[in-house]
Amino acid sequence: MTEVTVIHPDQPVSQEALAAMGEGHIAYVKQIRSEDVPHLFPQAPQLAPGLKLFTLHAADGTPIMLTDSREAAVANAWSNELEAVSVH
Repeated sequence: MTEVTVIHPDQPVSQEALAAMGEGHIAYVKQIRSEDVPHLFPQAPQLAPGLKLFTLHAADGTPIMLTDSREAAVANAWSNELEAVSVH
């Protein structure tokens, strides 16, 4: 049976509740600049400034991977049985 979460528009949802929704099932793809990489992936080598890159994050915001194409991020999500969604 699928678990359904109902959100009422008059009741605020905590950040913890939002992060728990989709945990282990949903990941999101986000475009970033190479200047943002050290903050998300401290172990990554230094990159040239101005590059457009893509990150895959767990539902709770934990960075999973860094790549130079959206397609690679989505493929990685699928290979790990995660539903990939995009954020802007």
